[in-house]
Amino acid sequence: MIPGNRRGELTFAIRGPIARADLPGLSTRVCGLLERSNTAVAFCDVSGIAADAVSVDALARLQLAARRHDCRIRLQRTSAELRDLLTFMGLEDVLPD
Repeated sequence: MIPGNRRGELTFAIRGPIARADLPGLSTRVCGLLERSNTAVAFCDVSGIAADAVSVDALARLQLAARRHDCRIRLQRTSAELRDLLTFMGLEDVLPD
């Protein structure tokens, strides 16, 4: 692949429950996906995770990792509860739908 040439979009899902101990492995797996895909936008289906602080921490870490790969994560199938929690925590612009 030619550096800087984007192929398209990537879609993946996260399923829960997510424990704090799962965060490093989750980040490693998603970084691997991003490296192999060389995509600008990754869509993350979050319908399978709880609206809790660990899930928000996981999503924020994934967005940071994606930015390091010149990519952005967009959430899909976000529950109202998770969206409300992201808004409450001031992360609605960092983790958009």
